[in-house]
Amino acid sequence: MEMAAVLTTLIGTTSVLGLSLIPLLAIGLTVYRYNNFDPESHPKNAQELLRMYDFIVIGGGSAGAVIASRLSEVPNWTVLLLEAGDDENEISDIPLLAGYTQLTEYDWKYHTLPPSTSAYCLAMIGDRCNWPRGKVLGGSSVLNAMIYVRGNRHDYDNWARAGNTGWSYEELLPYFLKSEDNRNPYLARTPYHEIGGYLTVQEPPWKSPLAIAFLQAGQEMGYENRDINGFNQTGFMLTQATIRRGSRCSTAKAFLRPVKNRPNLHIAMQAQALRVIFNDKKRATGIEFLRNGKQQIVRCRREIISSAGAINSPQLLMLSGIGPREHLTEFGIPVLSDLRVGDNLQDHVGLGGLTFVVNESITLMKERFQTISVMFEYIARERGPLTTPGVEALAFLNTKYADKSGDYPDVQFHFAPSSINSDGDQIKKILGLRDRVYNTMYKPLQNIETWSILPLLLRPKSSGWIRLKSRNPLVQPNINPNYFTHKEDMDVLVEGIKLAMKVSNTSAFQRFGSRPHTIRMPGCHKYPFDTYEYWECAIRHFTFTIYHPTGTCKMGPRGDPTAVVDPRLRVYGVKGLRVADASIMPTIVSGNPNAPTIMIGEKVSDIIKEDWRENQKRNVGRR
Repeated sequence: MEMAAVLTTLIGTTSVLGLSLIPLLAIGLTVYRYNNFDPESHPKNAQELLRMYDFIVIGGGSAGAVIASRLSEVPNWTVLLLEAGDDENEISDIPLLAGYTQLTEYDWKYHTLPPSTSAYCLAMIGDRCNWPRGKVLGGSSVLNAMIYVRGNRHDYDNWARAGNTGWSYEELLPYFLKSEDNRNPYLARTPYHEIGGYLTVQEPPWKSPLAIAFLQAGQEMGYENRDINGFNQTGFMLTQATIRRGSRCSTAKAFLRPVKNRPNLHIAMQAQALRVIFNDKKRATGIEFLRNGKQQIVRCRREIISSAGAINSPQLLMLSGIGPREHLTEFGIPVLSDLRVGDNLQDHVGLGGLTFVVNESITLMKERFQTISVMFEYIARERGPLTTPGVEALAFLNTKYADKSGDYPDVQFHFAPSSINSDGDQIKKILGLRDRVYNTMYKPLQNIETWSILPLLLRPKSSGWIRLKSRNPLVQPNINPNYFTHKEDMDVLVEGIKLAMKVSNTSAFQRFGSRPHTIRMPGCHKYPFDTYEYWECAIRHFTFTIYHPTGTCKMGPRGDPTAVVDPRLRVYGVKGLRVADASIMPTIVSGNPNAPTIMIGEKVSDIIKEDWRENQKRNVGRR
């Protein structure tokens, strides 16, 4: 990109992102330097499309970008990737500015329904939690915190035990390794990591003193510092992230830019899929999509793969006649296959804003990273605070409710050397936090040194659903997460908060004078601080989803009445259609699902290649 164009883009985003001009100009120099040294420039937005492709992939996100890249490795297959959003921009490349792309044009801007039964999201405007999802090439890998966690081996072994042949941990590990290019030598030389893949993984080059204290605290509490993507998951670890040379490594950057000149791969951006078209034999034959204000149709010779995500994939299937019969009939949609599409919605949820105060000037405050010296450290050395995703370390811990039989922790900590007060009102804005809550709890902490732990429930028993609000594809679906309908979910989270308080009480943190922020949540004043009743109330108010929706097009064997796709990710009841994204997870993985979603893209690409090789052999045999 030319320097003038970079600066124009950055200056144009100043008012939107609330960044001052000098840091933006400095970032502009970084982008200019990066693009000059990076041979992988942005892919072209194909305007002239073929009338028919062998494969159409819907959604260029964490799985879709992988699938389009891998299928186009076969030179005589034509592949079309349809993406509703545009290409990623310069701001999204900066790890520390991850939150600044939320609520912009790169975000679908989803939100949950107000709760009808169990209370949650009460501290948010309208009692609705924002659910950002990437509407951009690279999908949510452009909006997320870049955290690379594979999940627990038991997650996948349980999938396989449920009848999902080929999905055990040992069978899936090669697909994690296939993608990975790990830049930390002490990790890369182990059997659980690899170098040379498309996806760069590394520890961010900058960390605060509190990150080291967090690891030391884990040791004091009896946990090992270990590679949580290795043999055992339980323990504390510096964050591994999808970062390359100090910048975000989205799936678009990793999997599409290196292959953008393949003549058999077309990438059509600003093209929103409206419905899958079927013939009278229930075979998917094409896609209707919206581009430049016009409805268009493109045909498919072999298969369509929906990788639109855990919200958009079920919406697309239901609009196409695949879903619960009663629900589709209500909207006058002819039913092709009566399946439990949209059910089994699972998410990682916890307490937001759990804040601790320290006495030393060592936390990550906006005033510290928006300086010229920080900017030029990033430009000249690809180092400094701008290279951190904000979450510096992770931990997987066992509450008293955890499985006693093995390495299967039930709570995850995200550690940050910052809190709600550290970034002006940007975090308040993207969370949709009510003024009363922010002004009561966090405004008094302005210019105070704070850090936080986000305690997350790894395997919720509660599940929700996605349903159509309208048969108009441009109307967002209804999202009901149904948090906390099972009491044990709350019990585990409260125990997780108690463990977080123990982290602050370790000598590693006490040397910084760490102590909990004790101003109570509005709406919870009748409960004494640090009691079960107070924490339950606080969780139901400041309900923090870390944006991990999964499970809404569940994978399962033919005998499973709740399954939408089979273990080869083919949609039951129709032909020529697969789903491959986080929606196929039978149960949510124990950790951030971005790496597993990329793995799903790798796995299904091989499945498709195998199936069509077998199909070709059968056809040859008939001759």
